[in-house]
Amino acid sequence: MTSSSIDNLRVAIVGAGPAGIYAGNILSASVREAGGRVAIDLFESLPAPYGLIRYGVAPDHPRIKGIVTSLHEMLDAGSIRFLGNVEIGRDLALDELHERYDAVILATGAIRDAALDIPGIDLPGSFGAADFVAWFDGHPDVPTDWTLDAEQVAVIGNGNVALDVARILAKHPEDLRSTEIADNVLAGLEASAVTDVHVFGRRGPADIKFTPIELRELGEVPGVDIVVHDEDFAHLEGVTPATNQLKVMLRILDGWRTRPSTGASRRLHLHFYHSPVEVLGSDRVEAVRFERTAPAGDGGVRGTGEFRELPVQQVYRAVGYHGTPVVDAPFDDARGVIPNVEGRVNGADGHVSGLYATGWIKRGPVGLIGHTKSDAMETIAHLVADAAAGRLAAPRIDSDVVELLEEREVAYTTWDGWLALDAHERALGESHRFARERVKVVPRAEQVDISRSGALIRT
Repeated sequence: MTSSSIDNLRVAIVGAGPAGIYAGNILSASVREAGGRVAIDLFESLPAPYGLIRYGVAPDHPRIKGIVTSLHEMLDAGSIRFLGNVEIGRDLALDELHERYDAVILATGAIRDAALDIPGIDLPGSFGAADFVAWFDGHPDVPTDWTLDAEQVAVIGNGNVALDVARILAKHPEDLRSTEIADNVLAGLEASAVTDVHVFGRRGPADIKFTPIELRELGEVPGVDIVVHDEDFAHLEGVTPATNQLKVMLRILDGWRTRPSTGASRRLHLHFYHSPVEVLGSDRVEAVRFERTAPAGDGGVRGTGEFRELPVQQVYRAVGYHGTPVVDAPFDDARGVIPNVEGRVNGADGHVSGLYATGWIKRGPVGLIGHTKSDAMETIAHLVADAAAGRLAAPRIDSDVVELLEEREVAYTTWDGWLALDAHERALGESHRFARERVKVVPRAEQVDISRSGALIRT
């Protein structure tokens, strides 16, 4: 049996980060404009919505977190039903979604660290940046403690995540007290022994993947000196920046070359043309060995045969994110994405009817929020076209999926539950000894309890 039109569509979206929320909002508007009706359920494995906006953006970036306002409005409009604390593959099977919905959209993002395949990378004291970001953002599924007993730390990578990690490590805790940072994280940072944070990139200053605002903010961190090295700028003579954005960043970097040291208690060093070849140590990280690189003339870099070792006691790799498979969905492990053509998922035997992907799990962990919107528009256009053409299998089960969740005693959370948790966190911020907009609740069980109790009170 197939659905012959866009009337009375039922669609499940897996993942309540920006990609999933944008997809739901665009789908609702597209079907409404075409004269149809659609019921959308948004499933999230965490008790709260917003994905990497809540758990992947540093707490001292309130401007970036402002996107939550628009995401809130989309979910608060009532056209999308939020079902949190539900993991597909554990609480519900993908096949069970196909039985109940005309289409399923996977928007699970990319939360694992990409691998850095060098000797010693698994020594104690070596970490993935994603794990550290999850810790300082109060993710409920990571340990609440993080040992910061190293004085010298290496961060490997030249993107915004590397910069976030470096900035949080170098920043004095008192400058984070006004943010929504969780109390256990603040306590961990207050006990930090860090004095020097070294950020390493394989390429030169003209190839950095930062954004100007991230870079500029780095130089405004109180009580932290920025250290750059003249040798890393020798290859820039005669180089014309490819974009105005890069021109601005090179101007910022060049200004730091002549900025005098203030004698600050912490220093943040930016190193370019350094390719990591080995993490050294016997029982734990003791140093990192790099090969010095140089421009290869084809846009890449080449090894020079010159090797250097820097003593450090911790290493954070920030070389990118990698997608996580969804149980029973096709997955390209090499690329860390769900194989698809413009959002239509492909399996071993070709197109998988009724299954779609959007966001980082569709295209890989690149691009900003604007890319996520256009990404969702492409996927939704194909879904609506498939529905209108009668290419989607109609649901075989009419009962509400909530009945199945309750039968299995899944402690799912709702939008009303999130509003209760949100209000609770804001109240914690108001009553905190430091003025804060909110204080995050970290334990999953506590989030679920507040959400479910608050939802009951509201209803």
